[in-house]
Amino acid sequence: MPKITGPKITGPDITSPSPCQTVITTFETSPGTCQDLLDALQEAYAGFISKQPGFIAAGLHVNDAQTRIANYSQWQSREDFQAMLRSEEMREHNRRFNALCRSFEPVLYDVAATYG
Repeated sequence: MPKITGPKITGPDITSPSPCQTVITTFETSPGTCQDLLDALQEAYAGFISKQPGFIAAGLHVNDAQTRIANYSQWQSREDFQAMLRSEEMREHNRRFNALCRSFEPVLYDVAATYG
C-alpha cells in the first residue's frame, strides 16, 4: 500500500473518551447493487444528513467483495442523530436504501479505546 502524503485527510476524529455519539451502520448488499447503494448514501449525506443539526463527520467503507458497506458517523448527541433518523426526508432515504440491500442496521456506540 502506498504511503499517503500531503495535507491531513478530514473526516471522523476518533478519541477516547469521546465527546460525541458514534453510530456505525452496516449494510448487507451485493456486487450488483453495491455501487447504487453507495451512490444513494453519498447523495443522502451531501444533500441532507451532513446538513442536520449535530452532524460532525462520517465515512463510508466498502469491503473488497462489494457485499458490505459500513458507515461510521459522529453526532454531537444521541438526540441529534435520532431526530435526523425520524425525519420524513430520512425515512424516504431509508426506504431507498432498503430497496438496494438485504438489510441495514444503525447501532449507537461509545468509544472504549483508541490506538495510534
